[in-house]
Amino acid sequence: MVQVRPVCAVAKMGSSATIGASFMAESNQTSDLKEFQLHDKDTGSADVQVALLTHRIEHLTEHLKVNRKDHSSRRGLLKMVAQRRSLLDYLSKTEADRYKKVIEKLNLRK
Repeated sequence: MVQVRPVCAVAKMGSSATIGASFMAESNQTSDLKEFQLHDKDTGSADVQVALLTHRIEHLTEHLKVNRKDHSSRRGLLKMVAQRRSLLDYLSKTEADRYKKVIEKLNLRK
């Protein structure tokens, strides 16, 4: 009898820190990401998170143009857009100058 093991979906998906690190390692945009860092080891400020989410949103948008019926990825895209929106709202309320700088650099409308 063959025993089938379930594959752990969480192990396949990376955490946001892992995704951020992989973005920084794989992408040529590390210099772009450094623009948003408040200090050398900054990976969690709202500015950096918005930049990472914007990159992931752009990538997923291209994927969904080709794979129109991929509804689970579309749901993930909507969650990322909502997360980015809430981070931008936070920035606009607390640090208006940083908010304007992030919006300008990422070419986001507001």
